[in-house]
Amino acid sequence: MNYLANTERYKNMEYRRCGNSGLKLPAVSLGLWHNFGDIDVLANARNILRLAFDSGITHFDLANNYGPPAGSAEENFGKIFKDDFKPYRDELIISTKAGWGMWEGPYGDWGSKKYLVASLDQSLKRMGLDYVDIFYHHRPDPETPLEETMTALDLIVRQGKALYVGISSYLPAEAEKAFKILKELGTPCLIHQPKYSMFDRWVEYGLLDILEQDGVGCIPFSPLAQGLLTNKYLNGIPEGSRAATHRGNGAIDENEVTEDKIARIRKLNDLAINRGQDLAQMALAWILRDKRITSVLIGASRPQQVTDSLGCLNNLAFSADELNRINEILK
Repeated sequence: MNYLANTERYKNMEYRRCGNSGLKLPAVSLGLWHNFGDIDVLANARNILRLAFDSGITHFDLANNYGPPAGSAEENFGKIFKDDFKPYRDELIISTKAGWGMWEGPYGDWGSKKYLVASLDQSLKRMGLDYVDIFYHHRPDPETPLEETMTALDLIVRQGKALYVGISSYLPAEAEKAFKILKELGTPCLIHQPKYSMFDRWVEYGLLDILEQDGVGCIPFSPLAQGLLTNKYLNGIPEGSRAATHRGNGAIDENEVTEDKIARIRKLNDLAINRGQDLAQMALAWILRDKRITSVLIGASRPQQVTDSLGCLNNLAFSADELNRINEILK
């Protein structure tokens, strides 16, 4: 059956301007890091993507190595895009990345111009796209000059293979240098994608200030600490969870689910209930309360999780008492 998007899809989503650019992103974006690989069910992936777009999520975020196996998330997205989303291409923001190991030999990893250009060519082929909206360097390369990596991003935009460029997992000093180089090249950095959650707050110590100063957007990944900040782990590690299944590909390890973390999760959950939210909704709202955040990346293993996550938008305001209580719990 042909897919027809929900005609009401833009009515309930908040769209935020990305830094100083002309681009707006949905407050909640969908990441395809997990649950879209060849080990997953394609029909389920299709249902997740359809529901996301029907709910106003216009941004789908991928990377060359998402799967498993690496590349399969892009291939599966390409199949679904061809069947369902091609008529809506101009309503979508599709991003991908390169920077982690992707193929054998010296040219399939890190940040050389050779690797980044070749990787994006492969990604476009897998997804069946002429261009991506955002292309990221996935992580800093300590051995390649930053000028070379940023020049590659500039080249990719000038070639018409990406409309905008971003960086991911760069520390504040590295990010500031990257922004300066890109600005001088005439291709300003659109967005930074850092890891950020209640349990991982490093971006608050300098990075968010630099992003604001340079007019760069921010789209955190792992906002739920790979599922820890949900009600899934309130009573320990449940059967079938990422921690229990040893899925790999960056999924949470059972050693990270400590008694101390569970105790904190329970206290946070009590606070969320008092706010009329579940723990995951509060954790997403807590990130989105900061106006320097453009969007937050969620993952989903089933469609209902998308709907549940979007519930965070119903209450983004925190009282001073609530923020103090959260800080006490997280200390």
